[in-house]
Amino acid sequence: MSRGRRRTPQSPGASLLARPHRNILSKGKTMNKKQKNTLVRIIITAGLLAIIKIVPLTKLLARAYGVDISDWRVTYTEMAVYLIPFFVIGSGIIKKAIKGIIKLQPFDENFLMTVASVGGIILGNWDESVFVMLFYQVGELFESIAVGKSRRNISALMDIRPDFANIEGENGELTQVSPDEVAVGTIIAVKPGERIPIDGIVESGETMLDTSALTGESVPREVNVGDEVSSGCINLSGFIRLRTTKPFGESTASRILNLVENASSKKARQENFISKFARVYTPAVCLCALVLAVIPPLFRMLVLSVDANFGDWIYRALTFLVISCPCALVISIPLSFFAGIGSASKNGVLVKGSNYIEALSKVKYVVFDKTGTMTKGVFEVSGIHHSPIDDEKLLEIAALAESYSNHPISLSLQRAFGKPIDKSRVTDVKEISGHGIEAFVDGKKVLAGNAKLMTRYGIEYMDCHCTGTIVHIAIDGAYAGHIVISDIVKPDSAEAVAKLKKLGIKKTVMLTGDNQKSGEETAAKLGIDEVYCNLLPGDKVTKVEELLGRKGAKENLAFVGDGINDAPVLSRADVGIAMGALGSDAAIEAADIVLMDDNPLKIAKAMKVAKKCLRIVYENIFFAIGVKVVCLGLGAVGLANMWMAIFADVGVTVIAVLNSIRNLQK
Repeated sequence: MSRGRRRTPQSPGASLLARPHRNILSKGKTMNKKQKNTLVRIIITAGLLAIIKIVPLTKLLARAYGVDISDWRVTYTEMAVYLIPFFVIGSGIIKKAIKGIIKLQPFDENFLMTVASVGGIILGNWDESVFVMLFYQVGELFESIAVGKSRRNISALMDIRPDFANIEGENGELTQVSPDEVAVGTIIAVKPGERIPIDGIVESGETMLDTSALTGESVPREVNVGDEVSSGCINLSGFIRLRTTKPFGESTASRILNLVENASSKKARQENFISKFARVYTPAVCLCALVLAVIPPLFRMLVLSVDANFGDWIYRALTFLVISCPCALVISIPLSFFAGIGSASKNGVLVKGSNYIEALSKVKYVVFDKTGTMTKGVFEVSGIHHSPIDDEKLLEIAALAESYSNHPISLSLQRAFGKPIDKSRVTDVKEISGHGIEAFVDGKKVLAGNAKLMTRYGIEYMDCHCTGTIVHIAIDGAYAGHIVISDIVKPDSAEAVAKLKKLGIKKTVMLTGDNQKSGEETAAKLGIDEVYCNLLPGDKVTKVEELLGRKGAKENLAFVGDGINDAPVLSRADVGIAMGALGSDAAIEAADIVLMDDNPLKIAKAMKVAKKCLRIVYENIFFAIGVKVVCLGLGAVGLANMWMAIFADVGVTVIAVLNSIRNLQK
């Protein structure tokens, strides 16, 4: 991944995320240099206009020339005075309009403002022309500051990009190198206050890590030798050494930055509509204004044989142009989605694009994976039953058989055994998906898995009355008992399900490979409507496809998984949500939305943000179009002047922008 920030050409308002963000993100600045320059020009223009309005300019000029106030010298001198603030505030807009004409892309808001204000100057409405430019620039400045405010909510994510990595020399001296140059397996040092540059495992030292930029959680995380750490976290206290496990380009920080920087390329339906709308709308408006300026006066002159009154109709056409400027829509719609993505990121939720914000807002069915999603995935051995051999011996055999697996159940057996595992005693390990493990331990064939594994090998087994995951063990074809492993439900899971139902979710479903009794008991605790048990990984995809067939055409289904074996289902659902997927490559690639920790309440939070975002988008669309339609009608019949036009353009834009950034509230 390139260290430089990319600059991708975009149509006006089409991509807020892709705009350069160095100034806005640095040191929490309120305004960048360009914004400050605009503010200075606004203040100078407002001051000049105030002086012109306070001073009786016309009378002073007439007295200076010794002529009547209607004399041409007075008129043109007064116009020249108004041109000073006009060019102070409007020169930049006029330059952009001229550049657009040269590039054969004239139809944008700069062109509309330039034509309207220059036309007003020609017609003698000097003060109105200056005010058109002034308030347009005020609106532009306001929009720019609002975008900066929303972008700063993603600034924490952008700031996770590390600048260097410390390589320790033979004499203990530290040399700073680019993270791109660090190979996998290299020992790097991280001092207190520094950001971890590359994913790795702690080799020495212990410390507290600030993970808030990644997870949205403010509570520091304690790490010790052997713990995995992610790039982008800040080392708060101790000196640690890490052995890197990934190249910089594949580390957590790089993957997250890539997601954020590419989010703008995936637009919602409303954004695509506004982009296409603006391309057609602006030329059409210019044509309508031209018709309004020419056809009615010609009709009056040639058909009605009355005064054509070209000046009045041209003024109406110029007012029409100002009113019709599409800034409110072109700015506020992308800003609404941008603010939604920013609000989500502030809570440790990465949304890959505004199209997924839209999709999430329409979710009516939520399907959960059980283990690691609604439960902690921290399994504990709670019982050993029907074993003809010593319980400790059975646990040792099970731990050895499962020693090559990273499945939570396998890890729990190894933890319960609690002693170093000699993997040389284990050979010919074969993992049977959805069933369990076949391995040779000390030369004996061991089967460790669920009831389906026993049935597959024709071994009679004993059912268990306890709730939990049952691991049946067979040695050399003879049943050797079973081990009961219980998972722990996350404390926030039930509250998360309840909040989802309050947000309008019609049905919640849980999929699990556990037995029916264990699955139903967990679902009942959490208030989940339906549960499907004894599912293989492939069965989960089939079940999700079945549920997709039941939902309405305008309803979406979301699948929430913890990233372990869930990539196919995440890809198949309308909205794939990977929970606690900080280190899961497959989940980050497959999911549409990534929760940076394992708190299920964030599912409801993300959905609330999405619904609020879409509500704001439609509020802005209806408000902006409604006001403009009314004002356009009034302008066409001569009941709207340039002041009403300014409100219909700048006023509506400011209100829409204010409405858009409401989504930044937590």
